[in-house]
Amino acid sequence: MIDSDMIMVETQPACDAVIIWMHGLGADGSDFPPTIPYLRLPKELAVRFLFPNAPEQAVTINGGMVMRSWYDILSMNIGREISETQLQTSVTDISAIVTHQIESGIAPERILLVGFSQGGAVAYETGLSYPANLGGIAAMSTYLPRPIEKINNVAALSMPLLSLHGEYDDVVPLALGESAVMQLQQKGYQPVWQTFKMAHEVSVESLEVLGRWIAQRLMQ
Repeated sequence: MIDSDMIMVETQPACDAVIIWMHGLGADGSDFPPTIPYLRLPKELAVRFLFPNAPEQAVTINGGMVMRSWYDILSMNIGREISETQLQTSVTDISAIVTHQIESGIAPERILLVGFSQGGAVAYETGLSYPANLGGIAAMSTYLPRPIEKINNVAALSMPLLSLHGEYDDVVPLALGESAVMQLQQKGYQPVWQTFKMAHEVSVESLEVLGRWIAQRLMQ
């Protein structure tokens, strides 16, 4: 269950769009609110940012240490062996947040999922499998947590997808990000792929690219 202390930041008093932004392994919901100004979003955009916290649970690759994690990672090999049960729990939790926003009056196409690293994997899985077609998925420094054949990808092939990755990433190798993009393309999706001269991190440049993508989605 997602912690009730989810961070919310609203750019206007009455918001008509929502961005749900998932943090990476071992971080928390306070990780990304400070990056909002670097997105350079148009002032007229009325966006509600939601930053949920992953549950605290043991992570096998970190010696069983308890930390915030969307799912357990059992092996750091190129295939990334994970707990699919915990992944599905996180997908269910994020989907519930999406559903609540829709029930509060936000149109599905004005809900974007953004995630960094492990959070990006959850964004992929949630957005592709959610029963209503959302406004898009932005996946940063991440991978598909399971082969796309295992994902109940009911999302329309026209769903906007953005994948950003550091060329020097030694945590989630560039090859994993490329593999995700190729799998999506093979299914008929058209993800936008862009790399940056950085490691496993975000940069001002990558945030500006993300911001332009968000503006394109929400200013239509």
